[in-house]
Amino acid sequence: MSIFTGAGVAMITPFKEDLSVDYDQLEKFIDFQIDNGTDSIIICGTSGEASTMSHDEQIEVISACVSHVNKRVPVIAGAGANCTEEALSLGKRAQGVGADALLVVTPYYNKATQGGLEEYYTTVAGAVDVPIIMYNVPGRTGTNIQPKTAAKIAKTAENIVAIKEASGDLSQVATLAYETQGDLDIYSGNDDQVVPILSLGGKGVISVLSNVAPKETHDMVAKYLAGDVKGSLEIQMKYLDVIHNLFAEVNPIPVKRACAEMGFCRDILRRPLTEMEEPHAQLLINAMKETGIL
Repeated sequence: MSIFTGAGVAMITPFKEDLSVDYDQLEKFIDFQIDNGTDSIIICGTSGEASTMSHDEQIEVISACVSHVNKRVPVIAGAGANCTEEALSLGKRAQGVGADALLVVTPYYNKATQGGLEEYYTTVAGAVDVPIIMYNVPGRTGTNIQPKTAAKIAKTAENIVAIKEASGDLSQVATLAYETQGDLDIYSGNDDQVVPILSLGGKGVISVLSNVAPKETHDMVAKYLAGDVKGSLEIQMKYLDVIHNLFAEVNPIPVKRACAEMGFCRDILRRPLTEMEEPHAQLLINAMKETGIL
């Protein structure tokens, strides 16, 4: 059974001026997401700036999210690392505070072999009971999960049930769908490829756009899966300029500014991330106004 079908938000983490987590704003933002149709909350991923948090802090944020969501939608916790033992520990702790599933990125910087990736994922999977989504994002990690490897991992570890595909290579996604034959749910990891990946059998998207347009991102997937391909494509096209501007600088810099403009957080990022350059920010704000987000 799928962890979720539809649009999961790759959620930001609001910070206070002193760079501590703003839990009041976090709870308000969770409610905004759920009230507007978000199908799943992905907490402490790339968009949540988990790479600037200690493991203890990540677990605190995951625990707070799980408590506030209170089973309204699945909570998927980021739990990857470039060290297998750290990923294993983080996964077990996230499960312990109630995460419904884990999003486990490939080991970054190390550039593991395909055999190393297989060992990494099966080791983490063997340490937890919750479902796992593999996260393939070669542009950040320097490592690409090949389709045959993904299929082999899915057959080896029964709780590895899905993959977030952010390679940007639709030919690879097509091959992945062929190799896995429905054994592995596929989620788009790129907001500009939601409809194409749905056409290849995808279950939805883990989305940055959902931070600012949760209803619309949910509707994009829901319409497609209900057979309204034209309606789904219209939403994809309507928000394409917003999507492009959300990636004018490295994620989550632009989406943090966008959420600040909407009043959901302060425009504060932990270093080495810096605030969005103003010319880029104005283009993003204009795109948000043109689509009615602002």
